[in-house]
Amino acid sequence: MYGSANVSERQSQAPALAISTVIFALRTDPSSGRSEIWLPLVRRIRQPHLGKWALPGGPLGARESLQDAASRNLRDTTALDPTYLEQLYAFGGLDRSATQRLVSIVYWALVRPDQADLARDSENVRWFRAAEAVGLAFDHDEIVAYALERLRGKVTYGSVAYHFLGDRFTLAQLRGVYEAVLGKHLDPANFRRQLRSAQDIAATDEVLQGGRNRPPRLYRYTGPHSGAPAPGTSTSGAEPPTAPAS
Repeated sequence: MYGSANVSERQSQAPALAISTVIFALRTDPSSGRSEIWLPLVRRIRQPHLGKWALPGGPLGARESLQDAASRNLRDTTALDPTYLEQLYAFGGLDRSATQRLVSIVYWALVRPDQADLARDSENVRWFRAAEAVGLAFDHDEIVAYALERLRGKVTYGSVAYHFLGDRFTLAQLRGVYEAVLGKHLDPANFRRQLRSAQDIAATDEVLQGGRNRPPRLYRYTGPHSGAPAPGTSTSGAEPPTAPAS
């Protein structure tokens, strides 16, 4: 038993408030060369759901803002400090927890591959393909699915895709982001043609070094970045229609 309160006692208790975060990163499959969406999960070390994987999170401190609590929980569990951190949704179903009604304010974060490589990886913290993150504790399957749906919707019209990339990127790398998020192959020529009408992508005088063939040109994103910034960063405005959906 992990809770001593009976049903009637639980119904009379005030709801508990917690913060959870969905962290999405792009990783390349070495066998196929294709990019995929991954996320880190933490193994629960106490009841309820002992031993199950769950989203990083924890209780809200009495004197913390919601966003500060989300940032702190990420640092404590995964050692990540993403620059893109935005409130996703509130989940407060009556039966989310067996011990006490639990309301979770969920944030989502997007990190570049170099940032993801800094994440703490241990017996109780592990990266999973987003498509394979099932059977999680509480209703975290539903939360991950909701976050993926939001990501697919936002990537087609905003600056979200660029948060997966560095300051400089090739068009092939950008197309890889869209293919990973949307889960489908995009014709390279058609993708490049549609990008010509995008107002917030500029070619640089630099090329990507290290390849065997003619080095591809590097581009940069010049528009405003969307989403709530993590503490200590800033954002310059709302999302513009910057990139093609297909």
